[in-house]
Formats: sequence, structure tokens, C-alpha cells
Amino acid sequence: MHKKLAKLRYLANNFEILEEGDHVVCAVSGKKINLKELNYWNVNLQEAYFSHIEAQIKNEELKGK
Repeated sequence: MHKKLAKLRYLANNFEILEEGDHVVCAVSGKKINLKELNYWNVNLQEAYFSHIEAQIKNEELKGK
């Protein structure tokens, strides 16, 4: 299922595939995310998040800096 890491450019409401693949890796948890299930990312940091939980963790980390 998760065979090749994709390289993406994260946009405001979508993402652009720069290098073909079937998954990306969550910047917080390290979990693999199937591109069909990718819903959370940060455009400014160009990072993907497994779920709203990891996105919230990252948001809290950024607030603390």
C-alpha cells in the first residue's frame, strides 16, 4: 500500500504533486499518510499532518515559540 514517498507542494485548498508516490509522512508523528487520506497540512511550513490532532500539536508548538 505505502510503497513510494510522494513529494508535494502544499497549497491553501489543495496540493500539487511534484514527484509521484502514494504517501507522505506526518511531520509530527512520522506516520505514513495515503495521499487519498491527506486532509491536514501547513502551507507556510510545507508539512503534512496525519490528523487534526497532529495539526493541533504543531499549532501549539508554534504558539509557544
